[in-house]
Amino acid sequence: MNERPPVTVLRLGHRPGRDERTTTHVGLTARALGADRLILEDVAAGRRDTVADITDRFGGPFEVTVTDAPLGQIRNWDGAIAHLTMYGEPVQAVTEDIQARHHDGPLLVVVGAEKVPFEVYEHADWNVGVTNQPHSEIAALAVFLDRLFEGRELDREFEDAEKRVIPKETGKRVVDSKADPQE
Repeated sequence: MNERPPVTVLRLGHRPGRDERTTTHVGLTARALGADRLILEDVAAGRRDTVADITDRFGGPFEVTVTDAPLGQIRNWDGAIAHLTMYGEPVQAVTEDIQARHHDGPLLVVVGAEKVPFEVYEHADWNVGVTNQPHSEIAALAVFLDRLFEGRELDREFEDAEKRVIPKETGKRVVDSKADPQE
């Protein structure tokens, strides 16, 4: 994308045996829709390999790191924090403010897996509700990032990809990135 401060997604929590796909999809959504980095709790460290594999095959840059102190990441964050929660202010009411603050520095987007400690609500600059109805954290992240980047992330060119998808009306086409798309 263009030169802008980084966006990091923190996946707060991970319920082993229940959240493997969800945590992986949070990472894949973050990567595909413009975030620069994903931080996972150490209990979810196995998800790092899946997201890294997709980044290797379909391009980046995108970084995945693991922490044993996720609340410490929030407490020590040097930038703005947006916490995605169905209890927050409507995304449409706070997007411009978040964009303005993000223009001046890094943004941490917190996506919870289970009940989030109240401390997260207190540290967040914004508690953002994509909708005030029960919904998927993956959907919330997708809508939030699309609003943050005003759709520009959809035209992103990924670097160092081994594979690329050729858009088609029907069917699937994945080619080596060095192949001529007309072949």
